Amino acid sequence: MTTRHLPAIAALGAALLASPALADDRCEGSRMDGTPPAVNFRVDNDLFGGESQDQGYTNGAVITLVSPNLNDYTDDPCLPRVARWINRRLERIQPGRFDQQNMVFSLSQSLYTPSDYTRRDLIAGDRPYAAVLLASFGFNARNQSDLRTTQLQVGVVGPAALGRQVQHAVHKVTGSEEFRGWEHQLRNEPVVRLVHERMHRWPGDQSFNADGWAWDAIGHWGGAVGNLSTHANAGMELRLGWKIPDDFGSTPLRPAGENTAPRTTSRGHGWSAHVFLTSDVRWVLRDITLDGNTFRDSHSVDKRALVGEVGYGLAVTRGRWKFALARYHGAREFEGQQERPVFGSFTISRML
Repeated sequence: MTTRHLPAIAALGAALLASPALADDRCEGSRMDGTPPAVNFRVDNDLFGGESQDQGYTNGAVITLVSPNLNDYTDDPCLPRVARWINRRLERIQPGRFDQQNMVFSLSQSLYTPSDYTRRDLIAGDRPYAAVLLASFGFNARNQSDLRTTQLQVGVVGPAALGRQVQHAVHKVTGSEEFRGWEHQLRNEPVVRLVHERMHRWPGDQSFNADGWAWDAIGHWGGAVGNLSTHANAGMELRLGWKIPDDFGSTPLRPAGENTAPRTTSRGHGWSAHVFLTSDVRWVLRDITLDGNTFRDSHSVDKRALVGEVGYGLAVTRGRWKFALARYHGAREFEGQQERPVFGSFTISRML
C-alpha cells in the first residue's frame, strides 16, 4: 500500500458510513432508535500537555465516521450495498449479533520525533523519526453494559506517510522550530494491525440516563497483533458529571471511545458535562515506531515491555455537538528516555 491508495480508501469509508443516498430504499423509516450517524475530528499534540515538550508522540490527527445503530453488518438496509458486500467478506473479524451494533471508519496520521530538533545526524540514543498513516475499519457490538469492538487497520509507515511535510507545514504556520533529522526516519513499509477490546460498564442499570448528577466506570481489556504493534492491555475509566452519555467512555484514544460506541438511547436535549479519569497498561511485544522496520535495517531503540498512561479531561455536549479536552501522562517507553511523555488531545464530534 502507498499513499495514493489512502484517498481512495477514505472516499470509500465515507461512502460506506455517511451516504444515505447509496443505502437501500427500505432504510427510510426503519431507523427508529434515534441514533443518527456522526463524525468526529481529533487532534493530539504534546504541546497541549503544557510541559513544553515537542518529542515522542508529537502530533496526531484523526477523522472518524460513525454509522447509526445497525440491525446487522451484512443485511441492514441503512448500509450502502458496497458496505454490505465488504462486510460479508470481513465476517470473521465481526463481533457477532448483539442488541446494538455499528460500524466505524477512520483515517489517521501519527508523528514521532526525538527530543533534539537541531541535530541532522542519527541520534542513536533517542527514538526514531517516524510517521504512520492508517485507515481503520471498526465493528462495535453491545449488549446493555458490555461491548466488544474490533478494528482492522491498514496503512503505511515511512516517508509515504508524509510526516515530514505535515510537520514542516504546521511548524511554519505556528512559527515553531524545524526538525532537521527526518532523513533518518523509518523506511517505507506497509503496516497492518488487528485490534480487539472488550468493555464492561458499571453501574449496569439505567441510572446514568437520569437528568441529573451520575457516575459510571468502564473497564477494558484486549490487545492487538500486527507489524505496526503487538500488545496486550487493560485499564479503567471513571466518569462523574451531569447527564453522563449512554456510551463506553470519553477517552478519545480508546477504541469505541468518544462518541463511537452504539447507544441504547438517543442523546437528550439541552447540555451535559462530565469529567473523566482514565488509565491503560500495556505489555508490548512489538512497536514499529521503537523497534524499527520489520524487514529492513533502520534506526531503533530498546523499548520497555511494560508501559502505560493515565489521563484526565472534560467532555461537554450541547445538542448535536460534543467537545472533549484531555491530558495524558505516559510512562517512559524506551531505555534512556529522559522525560515522561505528556500530551493533550482535543476532539469535536457532531451528530449528522
